[in-house]
Amino acid sequence: MAWRNKTMVTEFVLMGLSSSWEMQLFLFIFFLFLYSVTLFSNILIILVTSKNHHLFNSPMFFLLSHLAFLDICLTSFGTPRALFGFLTQHQTISFQNCMTQIFSLHLFGGSEMLLLTVMAYDRYVAICHPFHYASVMSRRHCMGFVLASWTGGLLHTSVQLGFILSVPFCGPNRIDNYFCDIPLVIKLACVDPYPLEVMMVTNSGILSLVCFVALLVSYVLILSTFRSRHLSEGSSKALSTCTSHLMVLIMYFGPCIFIYLCPHTQFMFDKVVSIFYTAVTPFLNPTIYALKNKEMRAAMRKMVARHSAQVSAQVHVHPAGKLSWWRHKKNWCPRRPVLNTVSLLQIV
Repeated sequence: MAWRNKTMVTEFVLMGLSSSWEMQLFLFIFFLFLYSVTLFSNILIILVTSKNHHLFNSPMFFLLSHLAFLDICLTSFGTPRALFGFLTQHQTISFQNCMTQIFSLHLFGGSEMLLLTVMAYDRYVAICHPFHYASVMSRRHCMGFVLASWTGGLLHTSVQLGFILSVPFCGPNRIDNYFCDIPLVIKLACVDPYPLEVMMVTNSGILSLVCFVALLVSYVLILSTFRSRHLSEGSSKALSTCTSHLMVLIMYFGPCIFIYLCPHTQFMFDKVVSIFYTAVTPFLNPTIYALKNKEMRAAMRKMVARHSAQVSAQVHVHPAGKLSWWRHKKNWCPRRPVLNTVSLLQIV
């Protein structure tokens, strides 16, 4: 074949988001802010959930802790490399690292799509079928849902990467973005990209579309349930939370459907759109799904109070050698948060 006589690509050049140094400095600050807050908030959610036995045994918070872990992974696959590129203007990436980025993006992205669908199903059962909630969303079933999400993400990314590695790349090697992704890489292949584009639409595009439709159906059923009942104050807040969830999901799934179902399109906002599902959505998820929840905030305050008491105990010791707060410790018993059907979505 003709491509065998050409030099194979060993590295790619990431064009980034801008060639202006001032703009790159702004992007560095912007991405560093998003990345730092995303890491801190999601790690905090994982710590609070794991330390609080009551939250960890709740299906909603159990799934939420796994979503926080996926958000950390999803925002870490390319952001550190992008931050390094913004400052040093070192835009090259090896072929192996480019393939690693593609594998990581679709592993964590595909798993998160499936997990978000499971979380929507969890809320649907809690609101529309509360009497069956304990049996449907048992710990065994929740672990099975999480395992199925990871398995689906692994199968999804394995198929994608298998097709990419089966085609040759002999130039050009410029990728018009700050990370490697299949729609950008297949345009650089030395073969007709149409079969690869069909594979991408069938795999990534259909997965994004099916998950998004399932999410919409779940939330439509939830909203219709609220409309058919008398809305109390707690239900109104839960309804408001459903709306905010839908807005974030549209911001996440919308760009994915746009990019992976329309491989032939060329829009100047493609790079901007890709920022939403790789950086902005992992940044928003902790606030929308967890930090606005009163049970999560109560658990955070409890954890902070516990650690503050431990720190103060280490510096304030009774003259007799005993901790001055020890006699009060036995009488301190904070009320554990109570979860019910409405509080699964309720915010304060």
